[in-house]
Amino acid sequence: MKKIKSFLNKSSISKVFAISSLVVLSLTSCQGNSKPGNPEESPKNEGAIILTDANFQQTISKGVVLVDFWATWCPPCRIQGPIVEELAKEIGDKVTISKLDVDYNKNTAGKYGIANIPTLIIFKDGKEVKRFVGVQQKEALKQTLLSLI
Repeated sequence: MKKIKSFLNKSSISKVFAISSLVVLSLTSCQGNSKPGNPEESPKNEGAIILTDANFQQTISKGVVLVDFWATWCPPCRIQGPIVEELAKEIGDKVTISKLDVDYNKNTAGKYGIANIPTLIIFKDGKEVKRFVGVQQKEALKQTLLSLI
């Protein structure tokens, strides 16, 4: 009987660990395969430039550009969004801060292999120089962006 109780306790601990790991993972990034959200439900955009398949290449072609690849249905994207907006307010005069909704701009998202969101890519003069997947802290992004000017 002691062996069974010991096994059950170990098994329960493993289950709790596995579930908590999944929760943490789901809080830092989302994988695709969801329905597009309603654009009217999008978080308010206060400073970041909204990118589309049509204006993407032109926008990233000059200077340092941060692109936040996101979707309305993604909870971690809703955490990252305000951070990106704060960056736009703080350093938008030095670098370009932008957002691209992957549900409505599938060509660009596909071209850059966006499988998990949020994904943030920093471009310099049209070339990718840094990629982050999952929620990123403002200061880390700010430091990276300013180092590329």
